[in-house]
Amino acid sequence: METPREYFKRQAKNGLIFLRWCVFGAIIGVTVGAAGAGFHHALDWAGETRDHHWALLYLLPVVGIIIAFLYEKADLPLERGTNFILTSVRENHPVRLRMAPLIVVGTVLTHLCGGSAGREGAALQLGGSISGNIGHWMRLDDRDARTITMCGMAAGFTALFGTPLAAVVFAMEVISVGVMYYAALFPCVLSAMIARLVAARLGVFAKEYAIMGVPSGDAVGVAVLVRLTVLGVLCAVFAALVCILFHRIGGLLKRACPNRYLCIALGGVIVIALTLLLQTHDYNGAGMQVIERALLGQASPLAFFWKLLFTAVTIGVGYKGGEIVPVFFMGATFGCVAGGLLGLTPSFSAALGMVAVFCGVTNSPLTSMFLAYELFGGSGLPMYAYVIAIAYMLSGYYGLYSEQKIIYSKMRPQFIDRKTK
Repeated sequence: METPREYFKRQAKNGLIFLRWCVFGAIIGVTVGAAGAGFHHALDWAGETRDHHWALLYLLPVVGIIIAFLYEKADLPLERGTNFILTSVRENHPVRLRMAPLIVVGTVLTHLCGGSAGREGAALQLGGSISGNIGHWMRLDDRDARTITMCGMAAGFTALFGTPLAAVVFAMEVISVGVMYYAALFPCVLSAMIARLVAARLGVFAKEYAIMGVPSGDAVGVAVLVRLTVLGVLCAVFAALVCILFHRIGGLLKRACPNRYLCIALGGVIVIALTLLLQTHDYNGAGMQVIERALLGQASPLAFFWKLLFTAVTIGVGYKGGEIVPVFFMGATFGCVAGGLLGLTPSFSAALGMVAVFCGVTNSPLTSMFLAYELFGGSGLPMYAYVIAIAYMLSGYYGLYSEQKIIYSKMRPQFIDRKTK
């Protein structure tokens, strides 16, 4: 049995660890929050410039060659991206600091010239690379180095998207599905909160959406439950299809054109050709304006397919950015269309589709529930959770990130320890 002296000695040690993480969390929150805010403003500038000068689209193959050249000179592979960060946390592989400026420059160039990409995936890389190197400079041991990298992921996601709860859980949940590093909870929450405060001071504010037609708790009968079930199943199938096509299209283009410079230029040409064919710029850049329209209940029937194709080509050949906002685009437009056909309110079904498809492609159900709460409020949260749970269970073992591991089966409490397909 522990003596009082041993108890107080242990508590004093825990107190020192707590104070240590207060310092580390504050450093990461301020540093990554400021970097994330600067990145956000740079991307806003790129988007506004592109909107006023659409001829920049024709430079996409050129900036692709520039991105490939920069990554080759930095001795970094084009296609790894967020996978580097996942591997760094799970196996404590070092993340080179040069990844931070490269992902910023590459993503800004991609957005400036009309590539279809997001920003939050890039924020994970930015935050993870900065915090990982800060941990290296502080000479942290293996376990603490992993924790501080997760702090950077949470801070980077929060700085750009303004959802600290989802960001914290995502950093802990996405790496090894079924096993969460709870020791990282406090430092990640602190880093995310400080990053949000810093980003807000620098002019980056969180977005919230008013969703229409959310059934009240008393109105959720058998008919609504059946519709939600069908929508969840459809979102699960669509999420698996997104992952398959993401990997297949990029792999097909790389096999057809093994030279990295020619391949990325070819991808740029394909994006230009698709834009001219469809005669719309809705699928260039992140597409936030289309997401907002879908959440108001308006979406083109094939918008989710075209965004999938544009993004799979853009990211698959090596352009930089994130996959998360394009997935939000696909999920919101798919949910708006599918839910409308099922008899659900298009606005509400767009919100359901947005978080359910995100869950299906990232295998992060808890993150998706927090995301629904932070973006759409508490109204109807059990229904969001229900559709998210179905999408997680039935989306298979596919994932956007090839280095993500599924530790436990989705169907039963069984240890499987396998990477996503």
